[in-house]
Amino acid sequence: MESPTSFQHAVQTESARIFYSLQEKTMRSTDTLDSGFELDHTTAETDQEDVMESPTSFMPAVQTESARICYSFRCPSPGVFLCTLTGVMFNISQEAELLYRIVQWDEDLLHPANKKAASPLFNIESSKDAIRQLHLPHCEPQEALLSDCLSVVHISAGKMKVLKPRKITDTHVIVEVTHLSSFGLVWNIKRFWNKDKPVSGQVLLFLEPINFRTQRQNLNVLLLTSNIPVEEVRVKYRDANFIQAPSKCKLIKDHRYTVLCPVAYKVQPPEEDFDLDFGTNYPPTFQIRLPADTEEVTITIQGQTNTDVWKCTIDLPERTRSQSTPQILPPDKHLFAVRKQFVDQVSDSTVNQLLDSLLQQGIINKEEMDSARIKPRADRARDVIDVVRNKGEEASSSLIDGLRELDPYLSETLHLS
Repeated sequence: MESPTSFQHAVQTESARIFYSLQEKTMRSTDTLDSGFELDHTTAETDQEDVMESPTSFMPAVQTESARICYSFRCPSPGVFLCTLTGVMFNISQEAELLYRIVQWDEDLLHPANKKAASPLFNIESSKDAIRQLHLPHCEPQEALLSDCLSVVHISAGKMKVLKPRKITDTHVIVEVTHLSSFGLVWNIKRFWNKDKPVSGQVLLFLEPINFRTQRQNLNVLLLTSNIPVEEVRVKYRDANFIQAPSKCKLIKDHRYTVLCPVAYKVQPPEEDFDLDFGTNYPPTFQIRLPADTEEVTITIQGQTNTDVWKCTIDLPERTRSQSTPQILPPDKHLFAVRKQFVDQVSDSTVNQLLDSLLQQGIINKEEMDSARIKPRADRARDVIDVVRNKGEEASSSLIDGLRELDPYLSETLHLS
């Protein structure tokens, strides 16, 4: 895995400074919601509880299934814990296991309430009463923080509750938590009455493998808000090379942007409007077609007034035919080559289904299955891959076929498809 992106690095290195310089922002509570929605006006008094401790950064365990990520972490004690992949902070009252993932917004809940998504929607699970507060990363520039248009929603059982933030810092919105389910940030639509008001954005670059027949390679350019986790985007571009580059910029909703790249054969589309997309797909905003032997490119993104909003010169990694074509190995040796990645990434449900399939095919016996079943997920995954590998190429091929059917994304990631 590449080193953390600029957003994640900034969150880590400046987290202590942020927490010692918190400034409470006055938030108005004049929203009027249609029937079926509730606005929570409850706020706490400013007291010693508002003096926040510096957070402890952690790297969560990550499981991917069908190009979706589930994060998990065990908080060893009370405190404030910062996820370095998502930027979310958890104020924890006791030792607890955290499980969280990004889910799709329901526009049918947002539109009647005159709200628009302002962040990914996080579905969060933990033990009861373990989480006191959530700190959700926003994408408002510092000069826009006095706005009263930013709030938090809690979605559960198809109903949406609007929560008034306790604080807004220059990076996060802090909200009290009483019940867990899905949490996200929303704007009041009046925030967009000013059509020239920017958001904090990021530019992400993904280089696709060379097409050796055409001697071309495509560089995908994504314009996103700064609070979309890069890891969520990377799983959508699993066959591409993520290019590390300074990513910060400011973008304006519905403004038209163009990409300039002198060495490109073509940039498509020629221009595109920026939209606030907090979905889960993240298609490219632009695609730059480059010669296969390109070593360095300078990319400029211009706004609709022909002003530069982002410019960067980057070196492209050397890509050869051998890098683009996985080496062909016997099935058992291929499994051994990806053993660690399989153990780290395969999900609990996939391991259990593989055990059932292998037993049904007669590749493992009931004693081998029962022995694996009682073990934790990682140990169970080790048992599955090691037992099957030792049974030879035919058994290994069956495991590879089963994984391809149950988790196509992981199968492709491990080059088992």
